[in-house]
Amino acid sequence: MCGIVGVVSQSPVNQLIYDALLLLQHRGQDAAGIVTQHEGKFYMHKDKGMVRDVFRTRNMRALPGASGLGQVRYPTAGSAESEEEAQPFYVNEPFGIVLAHNGNLTNAHALRAQLIATDHRHINTDSDSEVLLNVLAHELECATRGKPGLQADDVFAAVAGVHRRVRGSYAVVAHIAGHGLLAFRDPYGIRPLCIGRGAQGVVMAASETVAIEGTGHAPERAIAPGEAVYVTLDGAVHARQCAQRPTLKPCIFEFVYLARPDSTLDGISVYQARLNMGKTLAQRVISTVPPSEIDVVIPIPESSRPSATELAAMLGKPYREGFVKNRYVGRTFIMPGQAVRKKSVRQKLNAIGSEFTGRNVLLVDDSIVRGTTSREIVQMAREAGAHKVYMASAAPPVRHPNVYGIDMPTKDELVAHGRSVEQIRQIIGCDALIYQDLAAMQRAIGSLNPALDGFDASCFDGIYVTGDITEDGIAQMQRERVQRQSAQDMAA
Repeated sequence: MCGIVGVVSQSPVNQLIYDALLLLQHRGQDAAGIVTQHEGKFYMHKDKGMVRDVFRTRNMRALPGASGLGQVRYPTAGSAESEEEAQPFYVNEPFGIVLAHNGNLTNAHALRAQLIATDHRHINTDSDSEVLLNVLAHELECATRGKPGLQADDVFAAVAGVHRRVRGSYAVVAHIAGHGLLAFRDPYGIRPLCIGRGAQGVVMAASETVAIEGTGHAPERAIAPGEAVYVTLDGAVHARQCAQRPTLKPCIFEFVYLARPDSTLDGISVYQARLNMGKTLAQRVISTVPPSEIDVVIPIPESSRPSATELAAMLGKPYREGFVKNRYVGRTFIMPGQAVRKKSVRQKLNAIGSEFTGRNVLLVDDSIVRGTTSREIVQMAREAGAHKVYMASAAPPVRHPNVYGIDMPTKDELVAHGRSVEQIRQIIGCDALIYQDLAAMQRAIGSLNPALDGFDASCFDGIYVTGDITEDGIAQMQRERVQRQSAQDMAA
């Protein structure tokens, strides 16, 4: 999971990109980078860390120009990556291209070998984003060979070539030196990308509408699956469908956890989606625990709050804030390493004893992935004096790895994989465990945009929309993850 933004304006964009990345910080806290263009030259600064730590005044002054792009990221490989793999990436031929990518390529290994052996391109890191950049560069080189300059048709031909070769999830912003900004999305629209406009000729592409609205601009629409949008430096916008058979199946986990509630993704309000999830979850709760046995509904901050609010209203029970969150600790789901996540739970949350003492509490979380956080929170509720602790998850059991850019690639790390709900309940230590129903959740969210063709819900149902994921492939990902984690532990 990463956050990306690209901007074309008629005035300096360094502060605008910085502000947009702050609004996307929830999508990645491992590294940040900005590149701007001025008089045909790229200026870049990137490093590990959060936006406010990576960029100082001296760095911002060294980023001139009226167009550029940026990214915040967390490592999809399950371990912290090196500074060299922070984005954006740059390649000097053709024209000079910089690129930032949100997603994960499922055929990166095959592409890497092909680029080196056939396309004669050099890959310097282990990042699939650098692979994607070089595929785009090669396709753009082919599209412009023997032609003077660069036309929009050439750019769209290159993106069509990318779609033919690349598999997996990818939302991309790229800048072609001296020409303009390119934004495109994979043919399934797995990862979000939208476009907006503002004063002074500003055109923005970003992962979420909050980055556009929060910087004082107007969101216009989602970029369609398979579509490419090319914005020349004078602000002219060109758009074309570049995929042969596009179908909109966004990652449903974006609505469960990843996106900010004040964003709109593919025409769906994330906040309303979570309210709807609370309604459907209430039916599951009622069938498991009689409402008379519940004294209070308490959310696990913060993504679960809308669902918990609606659930409490449906049950006719009081909604209370029972945990205070330390906002200066990162999101535990995206922290690398199980030991780090476990330690961070009590640094991140503290219980308000008066809301628990002598009560039967229903805790509501957005999802349960590894179970470590849930187990710690249940224990905290008991220590705070709760009589009984029930746990409800606004998402179904996470039983399968996600291969499209979320940090859950191994089955062994998923508490629900190969276990019954009762077995999970015993591990977590709650008195009752209630999960969301997948079909009900899909209907609840999908009803907000009938134009959707469905969702990628692979982490819940094991069905991967790209159709190229095998058990052998998943096993290889697990082996690589373990190797990288071992290498990191040795280095530490």
